Amino acid sequence: MKKYIIISLIIFIVGCSSNEYKIEKGKIGKLNKEIIVQQLDSIYKNDSIVRRIGEGDYMFSGDDKYLIFSTNKNHLLTLTPKNQHDNNETIETIEIVSNLFTTNKGVNIESTFRMIEKNHKINSIQNTINNLIIYVDEIDAYFIIDKQNLPIDLRLGTDQIIKSINIPPESKIKRFMIGWN
Repeated sequence: MKKYIIISLIIFIVGCSSNEYKIEKGKIGKLNKEIIVQQLDSIYKNDSIVRRIGEGDYMFSGDDKYLIFSTNKNHLLTLTPKNQHDNNETIETIEIVSNLFTTNKGVNIESTFRMIEKNHKINSIQNTINNLIIYVDEIDAYFIIDKQNLPIDLRLGTDQIIKSINIPPESKIKRFMIGWN
């Protein structure tokens, strides 16, 4: 009987700890789309929050950013609310910095384009000046990949339509973002 209780406890602990870093639609770890800025202190009470509050007047002000660090001083996430200077505002974007955060299909910040394509449905690819933005709506995510990974003839300009087949499978993720609008 003790053996079954111990096994059950281990399964429960592993299940709970994995949810702390799980990425799914509308939710990432301890956060969901409904969380507001003033709740961050209680959600991350055991971690550290560095507040970078945007300053300046309307045209030149920067976004508010909340950097979440673990108790081990590892940068986990960077959160940006929809509007600055408002503690009742929800979070609009999350940059995933730590490889602890993983989708239910195993994709994290250290993954390659191949892993994204194999495990998630790519909804669109946007060609920008220096990067490609890979949108995956099923988890509210977008991945930024450096265009330096592309063949030379596809690197310049933004007019060319880039398809999955044009992106080398081993291209690394530059930034892993969650967007909640």
